[in-house]
Amino acid sequence: MNVSDGMNYAPKGKAAPVVKPGEFIFSAAHLDHGHIYGMTNGLLEAGGTLKYVYDPDPAKVAQFVKTYPQVQVALSEEQVLQDQETHMVCGAHVTSERGALGLRVMAAGKDYFTDKAPFTTMAQLHAAKEMVKQTGRKYMVYYGERLHNEGAILAGYMIDHGEIGQVIHVEGFGPHRLGAAGRPAWFFEKEKYGGILCDIGSHQIEQYLHFAGEEEARVTSARIGNYANPEHPELDDFGDCCIVGEKGTTNYFRVDWFTPDGLRTWGDGRTIILGTKGYIEIRKYVNVATDMEGGDHVFLVNGSGEKYVSAKGVTGYPFFGQLILDSLNRTENAMTQHHAFKAAELCLQAQEMAQVVK
Repeated sequence: MNVSDGMNYAPKGKAAPVVKPGEFIFSAAHLDHGHIYGMTNGLLEAGGTLKYVYDPDPAKVAQFVKTYPQVQVALSEEQVLQDQETHMVCGAHVTSERGALGLRVMAAGKDYFTDKAPFTTMAQLHAAKEMVKQTGRKYMVYYGERLHNEGAILAGYMIDHGEIGQVIHVEGFGPHRLGAAGRPAWFFEKEKYGGILCDIGSHQIEQYLHFAGEEEARVTSARIGNYANPEHPELDDFGDCCIVGEKGTTNYFRVDWFTPDGLRTWGDGRTIILGTKGYIEIRKYVNVATDMEGGDHVFLVNGSGEKYVSAKGVTGYPFFGQLILDSLNRTENAMTQHHAFKAAELCLQAQEMAQVVK
């Protein structure tokens, strides 16, 4: 796992199968973002069986096969979609193409698991909602900064157990390393990547909704800017946003592409969750200027005192097993469809209304 490169950050956990080999078969199609490896790792560790991979680029397929030698190479997307054994298709297409791929997957009678951001336009979101209604299939999203981080998972458990009382505010910071030379051309085209609030902002919005227990919310303000990348005029290298939930909770988040070269990992992602009886801070990927390796650092302060917990190896990544069982049993324990779509809707709204400050 390359911890200095967020695009290819693919966490690995312990095997925790929820099904026997062959009971849940999934395939991968369109490998434009490295998150496909994190998605695949999670499903395999939960007991999923990987069958096919497809991408029009032979180099991407070759790398995927090198990582997962058990996979079969499909000659076309249609071969994947028409396979009767495949329950779910996971994909990390160019962001603007993820919605259309999802429509094709669901129309073929399969559940869809896409990298974030799941859409770049409201029209794509509305089309996906309609296809979900028509087919009864799932359109699930890999919001990896919560789902694939043990610190975030442990913080959720702490909230559920009342450690900080009622959540009233969530503050998120999602800096990333740009690594412009290693990015594909589409990454710098706003029509294709959607803008920074739509893209990496989707992580922040999803975790706010989850930690605050909000099902409905509205964006109250948003800002974007390009401060240091004039050679890529369509890139937002900074963005921030404020949201108010239906229950009265609030959210502020900042995302940017300004991780300095001296940081040992791709981004100093942090989340602060304020409750009526305490607060939690998650230092997701690094505890700067310490000799602690890795992330998943959780700090809890409440009426009982101050507490630090390393969540590494504590919680695992339960989302993937829950997702597999949801697909097989038609339940909604991993994530509700409403939640997945609401997070997407809010990030699109934030991007649309954002004030350009630079």
